[in-house]
Amino acid sequence: MSATSRDTGREAIRTDPPPGEPAPSLAVEAVEENIQSRTVPAETAGAQRPKHLGLALAVIATAQLMVVLDATIVNVALPHIQAALGFSGDNLEWVINAYALAFGGLLLLGGRSGDLLGRRRVFIFGILLFSLASLAGGFATDQAWLLAARVVQGIGAAFAAPTALSLVAVTFPEGRERNRAMGVYAAMSVAGGAVGLIAGGLLTSYASWRWVLFVNVPIGLAVALAAPRVLGESARRRGRFDLPGAITGTLGLTALVYGLTSAATTPNGVSHWGDTKVIVSLVASVVLLATFVVIEGHSKHALVPFRVLRNRNRSGAYVIMLCVGTAMFGMFFFLTLFIQQVWGYSPIRSGIAYLPFVGAILLATGLASQLVPRIGARPLMLIGATMGTGGLFWLSRVTAHSTYVNGLLGAMIVTAFGFGLMFVPLSLIALSKVREEDTGVASSLLNTGQQVGGSIGLAILGTVAWSAVANNARSASVAATKAAVAAAKAGHPLTKAQAAAAKTQITHNAIAYGFSHGYVVSAGIALLALIVTIATIRVTRQDLAGVNPMAAPA
Repeated sequence: MSATSRDTGREAIRTDPPPGEPAPSLAVEAVEENIQSRTVPAETAGAQRPKHLGLALAVIATAQLMVVLDATIVNVALPHIQAALGFSGDNLEWVINAYALAFGGLLLLGGRSGDLLGRRRVFIFGILLFSLASLAGGFATDQAWLLAARVVQGIGAAFAAPTALSLVAVTFPEGRERNRAMGVYAAMSVAGGAVGLIAGGLLTSYASWRWVLFVNVPIGLAVALAAPRVLGESARRRGRFDLPGAITGTLGLTALVYGLTSAATTPNGVSHWGDTKVIVSLVASVVLLATFVVIEGHSKHALVPFRVLRNRNRSGAYVIMLCVGTAMFGMFFFLTLFIQQVWGYSPIRSGIAYLPFVGAILLATGLASQLVPRIGARPLMLIGATMGTGGLFWLSRVTAHSTYVNGLLGAMIVTAFGFGLMFVPLSLIALSKVREEDTGVASSLLNTGQQVGGSIGLAILGTVAWSAVANNARSASVAATKAAVAAAKAGHPLTKAQAAAAKTQITHNAIAYGFSHGYVVSAGIALLALIVTIATIRVTRQDLAGVNPMAAPA
């Protein structure tokens, strides 16, 4: 599952911050709004609290559901997309990475845009862009077309997602109404994964893979048309965009992922680590990311103020979430291909097969919410990281001859439950002892780390997995050829059906072998999360007691 980014924009109260001081954070403005509500001009107050709160909640929740389910709804359709457009195994990763990199890389810029231009306006822009890109992607006839559409989808989501949560706080009065709205919003965020799995299976099985993209269009248009009628607009604040930071950061991450993905060994056994494009991409990523660090260190309007990273617990939480995103993205990607290509699952059966994973995360998240005030964050994170590591290593034992019950179900539940225990503590730690003006950035960085970490991890895991697949398939083919020649000399040549069956078996075993190597790497990354937890997390229950839950990503 992926925890979606929930930037925490709130209605601005100060429209002209003092020179030299950062603009008010997205989340703290909600607190200021509640305190100063009696001093807000009448026209602004009216915009904040529209009459049709039920319709407003429906619009915001539907938008959040649409953005969240995109990850899982596309995952289920990956084998059909691969077959239709001729993607290779490593190139297929970009169907996921193109969206995740644009989404994660521009998320902070999207939240900042809502501050400066008005959150309803930016929300509508993001939804329309997401919908139009979905329409274009559904009509894709080649790989470049689809990947370009996925990038634009990610950009749209980066502008829509952070403003969606901010509109909850801006629109609903504090108390029961806001709490109910937050509950519905959080439910949509979690349910989106399950809905995406089922919807992706149904659409791919009974319509076409293209409908996993087309389905966004009518929903998005309905949300965009309803939003001006039921949502109030926020005040616009003075400030500047950190475009140089957003551009260099996003391009640097893209170059890194491209270089890692391109280095995978191809089926002919050739490793590409020495290729010019790989070297150039990796060098360019270092230069771009170093430039990003320099820009952020000197910009008055930095997307990532360095002071946010100076807290030991908070920095540890970001690294841990990076690891969790890495492990989970890779697991979903390779497991989807495995159960459909090796076990022959249909798309809808694949979606149903994932439901225990979603259920385990829901159960663990609810349990963690109850236990954090009692035992603190660190014990839950230690247990969660240990379970996640063990579950992924268990998953690496799956073979082409395993069954769902004895090979996948237990490992999947253990992994999901472990990571589910970590999400709530990580969200709270990211906001512990943070300055009020940095609350929005601190919250968003956690979600950015998950998206970006997933892309980087998928590239690393993909390089390992596809290289292992290629090497195993090549060795098995050589052995099978020798056996076939020997059988023919002995007067027992293979029939066409036997030869085809042998080739299929070689392919299935190679995929299982290669993907198991990927899961071992995932387990190693989860182990790294455990080590980072042990080394960095020292937060106490008292530190978390004052965290504003409205600012924490669900």
